[in-house]
Amino acid sequence: MSVEASTQGASPRTLRPGIQKSSGTVTKKGDRAAKEKPATRAAAGGRGGAQKPWQECEEYQCTGSLETDFAELCTRLGYSDFPKVVARPRPHPTFVPSSSVSEKPIVDDQRLSGSCSLNSLESKYVFFRPTIQVELEPEDKSVKEIYIRGWKVEERILGIFSKCLPPLNQLQSINFWKVGLTDKTLATFIALLPLCSSTLRKVSLEGNPLPEQSYHKLMGLDSTITHLSLRNNNIDDHGAQLLGQALSTLHTCNRTLVSLNLGFNHIGDEGAGYIADGLRLNRSLLWLSLAHNRIQDKGALKLAEVLQPFELTHTEVVERRRLLLEKGTQERLRSPSSSRHGDSKTEREKNQVTGASSVALIDKGDKMLAAKTPKGLIKKKEKAGEVVKKEEKSGSGQSPIQGNLKKEDATKTSKGKVTIPEQKPTKGKGTKTGSKEKRSILLESEQLIVEATEMVNPLLEPVEHRDGKVFMPGNKVLLHLNLLRNRITEVGLESFLNAVRYQAQFHKSTKSAAKGPVGLLWLNLAKNNFSPQNPLYIMIQELMLPRDPISKAKPREEEAMASAT
Repeated sequence: MSVEASTQGASPRTLRPGIQKSSGTVTKKGDRAAKEKPATRAAAGGRGGAQKPWQECEEYQCTGSLETDFAELCTRLGYSDFPKVVARPRPHPTFVPSSSVSEKPIVDDQRLSGSCSLNSLESKYVFFRPTIQVELEPEDKSVKEIYIRGWKVEERILGIFSKCLPPLNQLQSINFWKVGLTDKTLATFIALLPLCSSTLRKVSLEGNPLPEQSYHKLMGLDSTITHLSLRNNNIDDHGAQLLGQALSTLHTCNRTLVSLNLGFNHIGDEGAGYIADGLRLNRSLLWLSLAHNRIQDKGALKLAEVLQPFELTHTEVVERRRLLLEKGTQERLRSPSSSRHGDSKTEREKNQVTGASSVALIDKGDKMLAAKTPKGLIKKKEKAGEVVKKEEKSGSGQSPIQGNLKKEDATKTSKGKVTIPEQKPTKGKGTKTGSKEKRSILLESEQLIVEATEMVNPLLEPVEHRDGKVFMPGNKVLLHLNLLRNRITEVGLESFLNAVRYQAQFHKSTKSAAKGPVGLLWLNLAKNNFSPQNPLYIMIQELMLPRDPISKAKPREEEAMASAT
């Protein structure tokens, strides 16, 4: 159902009083026509007739009440029948008929009439009328979520939203379900988002298939969306390619999106490969759902490859070298010049040697930078010596900031570096259970993304050299991966088993140094083309069980209940 203005040729439900067609002009009929002035002007159309209502909308000052502002703006634009703003209905677990409900049938039985039955029938189907459902904050009754379901949102309605949504300073979520979006109206909607409050973080556009599949525009570099749901939009491999490129490319990367739901689409092996390419250098996405798609073993191999050490391509190696040189140049520019009362020659030589040894732990390219660094740039000798000793203990396969470094030294040696699993200790410990604990881990990790002002390019992460090839440690930021109901067989299952084994071993070896979750905490491969009793599948479940926050919460809950009794 669409909301239409009261123009000529509108639906019969639209009322247009005070208009005469005989003379081809609009004439007023007394006071009644004066009251219907906004609708009359919109109906007239013609030369510049539609400009005046828009000017009136621009002059209108919104009050911050969505119900009042939306109704007033619709009236000024000439809508005679527009959706109402209502509270979102909540299902009741048990229905207990009240006294008024129980008494009403008795009265209706005594006096049955056609009007009463019509009213009762209409009230039963009020749920299907176009409405704007909202969820309110319990304290100040301000709008925090908006739900529009099952009626077409036209560009003029989006224009009204651009006027009445920005004053909602507590708005957190916008949900459009089957609202007939087009590529044009999606562009209008995207332009509307920056006008809204900074609290807006969640957007759901489900059941809105677009011919050009331009959903990736919601994930631009300037986007503030952290949760995006695109279920049931007929996204194919081409759309997945655009989304994968929006996650990350060699030179760009989305740093705000935390969760992405691509369930119930038409993504195949090729599209899964594009999504995997986007995960190579993306270090912000924590939650990804590809459930109910068409992914087979080829796509599963691509996704599993990103979760463990993978080989850098030639272009990635070249870009890494360029970033290392640029980083070295910036560090030299930041370093203070040599003091007049310089260090002794032996101390300067000692610092130069220790500096070269620490750089050698990272990459050969850093050796070249260390050789070109002039003497006397490294001043703090004692701290530099401590860092080198601790780095030598950590080994070449470990990050220089890992190990038992002090907080002070770690921040100085890696200024601005943000590693999601290792940034802050998790706070989700205690008696939280079920989805609440899982949600707390996601929210804590999301807070790290939001608070991060500067992130190190993943290409600058410590790498491993094997047989003349450069290997990155893999994406260990992704915590949740859902591949329910695809077409994966034992071949793809084995690749995920290898990835889970690697991440579990890595987590165990760095458990003392890690300050947060590392790698997948939840992996869903159910309902694919293998038996639930498959030994590979059972091994994956056994490896994932100790890492699942929900499974960890259940024993704690049982212990708490036992101690309470």
